[in-house]
Amino acid sequence: MVETYRVIKAEAEGFYKEKGSKFLAYAYPVGSIDEVKERVDELKKKYYDARHHCFAHIINEGNQQLIRANDDGEPNHSAGDPILGQIRSLDLVDTLVVVVRYFGGTKLGVSGLVHAYKTAAEDALSHAEILTVEIKTDFTLEYPYEQTQDVMRVLNDFGVEIKGQEFTASCLLRGRIEPERYPALREKMLLLKLDVVRLGANSG
Repeated sequence: MVETYRVIKAEAEGFYKEKGSKFLAYAYPVGSIDEVKERVDELKKKYYDARHHCFAHIINEGNQQLIRANDDGEPNHSAGDPILGQIRSLDLVDTLVVVVRYFGGTKLGVSGLVHAYKTAAEDALSHAEILTVEIKTDFTLEYPYEQTQDVMRVLNDFGVEIKGQEFTASCLLRGRIEPERYPALREKMLLLKLDVVRLGANSG
């Protein structure tokens, strides 16, 4: 089974209005906590007169996920969690959604806030193009020139994507393959008395 994850391709915007309060929603593709801070700070500067700047994110970092929901002064779990719920409902990662609220003078209550933040986040994500990214394993392989034909035959049989080659005293190749096929590729290369060095997961 091919391993994949889902991300948004580019920034997207959404909007919701309830009893005079305006909820401006922004969805961003992000790859780090620093990028999250940068995006949130940008919106705080742009909408400096807004009452709240609530957000949630899910970021893949190695083998763990960095997940956060921030209510920014709204009642506990009334803003960040509903935003996070929308990210999760679409199985997205490396995604940040920020909802900026301008208070309209009428309190919405906790249930009203939950609905408003959820709907605003949902609207932003509905305007985002979602990409399915395949997870692949990067590796390096060093081999003597005289084994080039055998090596290329094996790489072709396994559908390896060649990312680069260096030719010095020997050949150094960088390749990419589906994670579930890597062990069999390594075994095949060991039969040729060659060692494949795994570099880790990457998106393909």
